[in-house]
Amino acid sequence: MTITDTSPASAVRGPAAASAPAEQAWTPRLWGVLAVLCAVLFLDGLDVSMVGVALPSIGTELGLSTTSLQWIVNGYVLGYGSLLLLGGRTADLLGRRRVFLTALAVFAVASLVGGLVSDGTLLIVTRFVKGLAAAFTAPTALSILTTTFHEGRARNRALSVFSVFGASGYSSGLILGGLLTSFGWRWTFLTPVPLALVALVAGIALIPRDKPAADGGHDLVGAVTLTGGMLLAVYTVVSAPDRGWLDPVTLGSVALAAALLIGFVVTENKVRHPLIRLGILRIGSIVRANLSIVALFGSYLSFQFMMTLYLQDVLHWSPLKMAMALLPAGLIVAFGSPFVGRLIDRYGTPRLITSSMTSLSLGYVWFLATAGNTPHYAFTILPTMLLLGGGFAFGFSSIMAQATDGIDDSEQGLASGLVQTSGQVGAALVLAVVTALVAGGTSGGGGDFAEFHPGVNLVSGVAVVGLVLNLIPLLRLTRAKRA
Repeated sequence: MTITDTSPASAVRGPAAASAPAEQAWTPRLWGVLAVLCAVLFLDGLDVSMVGVALPSIGTELGLSTTSLQWIVNGYVLGYGSLLLLGGRTADLLGRRRVFLTALAVFAVASLVGGLVSDGTLLIVTRFVKGLAAAFTAPTALSILTTTFHEGRARNRALSVFSVFGASGYSSGLILGGLLTSFGWRWTFLTPVPLALVALVAGIALIPRDKPAADGGHDLVGAVTLTGGMLLAVYTVVSAPDRGWLDPVTLGSVALAAALLIGFVVTENKVRHPLIRLGILRIGSIVRANLSIVALFGSYLSFQFMMTLYLQDVLHWSPLKMAMALLPAGLIVAFGSPFVGRLIDRYGTPRLITSSMTSLSLGYVWFLATAGNTPHYAFTILPTMLLLGGGFAFGFSSIMAQATDGIDDSEQGLASGLVQTSGQVGAALVLAVVTALVAGGTSGGGGDFAEFHPGVNLVSGVAVVGLVLNLIPLLRLTRAKRA
């Protein structure tokens, strides 16, 4: 790996402050490649938000509890997060184009099967398989982007466009999910199928062939221990409230999960081609980016899960009305993200990530301060969604840019896979704890939000920790620069 600049000053300044390469020409084919990559991110956002809207309807038809419903979300998230690193490494070794197109085809098939099954367990399995496919498309798409667009202005601009499509997919998924769920929740699973096929055909035509790495190998032991440890950890957190934290099965699960994760670390230090080259975690800016994505994804996904259940199961809002209530956050991201690339050039990623964490924290704190037991939409929910949207708009592109900045092309798959793994695994763990806290809270009536307060307290704490982790180093570096 080649680090272009790891000095403290480089963590504060933006990419534009470094020696700027020649401006990259944006040809029609270059735009076409970006469009295909954006389409896949659009599908990811579309799928997550459509299924989120449909959760109460799925639970009613298939007789699933709140704990089971969270597995429809976490099945995807864990499948996605558990093999992201292997997906990124596979792209580096076998060729990004080949891995991207193969995984996209599996994603389409899994979407189709998910819309046809009638058993809750099978539905969760299809979500897990779909997450596994996304574990290969997501880091590969990002590594194709970061190796196609030169570091600096061109890459920041491409990442901003990339983020817009993710937000647009999320926003569109809210509206489509509300409309489609009115006809039947299965349509929220079937709709991505033709879109994925169109992206697949366009990818075959536009994405240039690339050469696999000359040497290297897969770390299958590392992949198995990491995946097993994460799955068991989340399962333990979800099941412990019912079984008891001191139950022998719970204690055994904790011990086995810890052993698997320790085994993963030991493996990474010994194998010739580790899944994670642990030396990358010695770079402070990359560590902060990975922790920041945990705060961003973990808090927001969990808050959306709670609001979906509250608005539909407690207030008995229609799926479309609920979707429109949450839509402002997606719109803020969609319209704000195009400007983030220029802001990164001017202010640098640390300042923007700190601003993101500030906006998220203010959103959750405002909700806690004003919600009471019956949160008012205009006074409490709407301002919260606007602040969360602002946090996501500033945060996503900035975190992705910081997580891959200065990394050699040969390890872009690793760096992008690492940050996305952090986000997905962090989201799964936070959601698991939130579900354990509020599992009995969806049976209330009369608009009572009291049972959800512990979950909101948790996501607020996660966001505040993310803010502190970024604010303290930024203040130290700013003072050092002024001295």
